[in-house]
Amino acid sequence: MIESAPRRLLIGAVSAAAIAAALWLDRIPQDPGYHAFADRNALFGIPIFWNVATSLPFLLVGLIGLAWRSRLQVQALQTQYLVLCIGAALVGPGSAYYHWAPSTPTLVWDRLPMTVAFAALFSAVIQDRMSERIGRMLLWPLVIAGIASVAWWYGSELEGRGDLRPYAVVQFLPMLLIPLMLLLFNGRGLRAASLWATLAAYVLAKVAEYCDAAIYGATGFLSGHSLKHLLAALAVWWAVRAFLGPRTTNLRPGTKSESANLRPGTN
Repeated sequence: MIESAPRRLLIGAVSAAAIAAALWLDRIPQDPGYHAFADRNALFGIPIFWNVATSLPFLLVGLIGLAWRSRLQVQALQTQYLVLCIGAALVGPGSAYYHWAPSTPTLVWDRLPMTVAFAALFSAVIQDRMSERIGRMLLWPLVIAGIASVAWWYGSELEGRGDLRPYAVVQFLPMLLIPLMLLLFNGRGLRAASLWATLAAYVLAKVAEYCDAAIYGATGFLSGHSLKHLLAALAVWWAVRAFLGPRTTNLRPGTKSESANLRPGTN
């Protein structure tokens, strides 16, 4: 494997290139058709029922993650883990609120908690794979940058010159850099298999979102957007699992738990 410094330079170069490319592009306004979902059926008095209902697994996954915090495998990642779980839990009501009455103002509350969760996971992977000091230091700047990207987008929409570029960088740059870090650096605690599963579920979620109408036409009951929610919640589930050690059981004196046998870089 190449030396650490060149690997870090590669990560920095990819980051700089992605940000430069986003700045080079013209402003990207929110597509007005984004709010026109294929499945708009109401049920039990709830408009666009399935898009609202499939938002709730985020809340469930976030709450389960908080309940399982005692199983955290690396205590140095506790803050990122808690921020990830809280952000994921808030995606549930934020997404449900947006899909109940889709509009640009309500979309803000869908996107805000997502940027917090992205920031927490990104910071954790940096800390686990690249640099403990840098990862820990970047957590709150990344959270602030995510919130600022949503504020920038919404403010620009109000002024009639919508600009999604900062939000796109916040969402997609981590999904580009995380696999690179998994390939280039050894881990100290986060489970690589779970992180790869997170990335796979995320990609499938974006595909389902793009194929919203086609999937709804094929199934007749489940739209691509609703499937996107389920796959994205699954991605969060795997992200949470990446932080956790095995469930502990009642052990006889003198025996070791499975987690005690884990060595850095073996997961």
